[in-house]
Amino acid sequence: MVTATETKKVQIEVYRQDTPESDPYWEKFEVNWRPNMNVISALMEIRQRPVNTDGKATTPVTWDMNCLEEVCGACSMVINGRPRQSCSTLIDQLTQPIKLAPMSTFPVVRDLQVDRSRMFDALKKVKAWVPIDGSYDLGEGPRMPERKRQWAYELSKCMTCGVCLEACPNVNDNASFIGPAPLSQVRLFNAHPTGAMNKDERLNAIMGDGGLANCGNAQNCVVACPKGIPLTTSIAALNRDTTVQMFKNFFGSDNMVD
Repeated sequence: MVTATETKKVQIEVYRQDTPESDPYWEKFEVNWRPNMNVISALMEIRQRPVNTDGKATTPVTWDMNCLEEVCGACSMVINGRPRQSCSTLIDQLTQPIKLAPMSTFPVVRDLQVDRSRMFDALKKVKAWVPIDGSYDLGEGPRMPERKRQWAYELSKCMTCGVCLEACPNVNDNASFIGPAPLSQVRLFNAHPTGAMNKDERLNAIMGDGGLANCGNAQNCVVACPKGIPLTTSIAALNRDTTVQMFKNFFGSDNMVD
């Protein structure tokens, strides 16, 4: 039996940054261990009592979170060198000291909180939605074949967490590559019976600078994805689709080619 004085401790080191312009620094913390503890619960302990291992009071650590059940994608960070979701990462599965850092692909707002606008801007670029006129009743749309719906559902699990962009070596400050997630969303919405009416527009968007040609096929994305989305399969399929689109553009065909 463990007494109060023998409570197991969890050692955590956080890579902090007070402002986007300030220099980053490491700060060490220690919290009491609890069964089934995840990284976010440890951060909550630090937020309740923001005192570092030197016994000095400090500011609470800042990070993003929302659903706490690996659905929203907000709590992404680099944990022991690996980008992942902090809500589903258990303390007992990690080597201590546990090192927490913000994703380096995105600008730091403060501490572990980053600005993921780069990813959302890429989704706007590829028109990752089904545009419909909601001013009148359109009725039911065409049905998607079951075989197509099954793999499309896997792509729809994307929660824009940014982990695949962090894992991709081609997404960085010196490159304009939009990353695996937006590309996979192009395949998803092009497969939709109604979304397909903008298929050419989406394919042309990824055929330019920062698009499909910038993928180096490192395949880090599919390994890192928390939802197991077949990102590289989507990229391979888009390579075929953009080749067809290239010929359509060249010959000036107005007919949809599947």
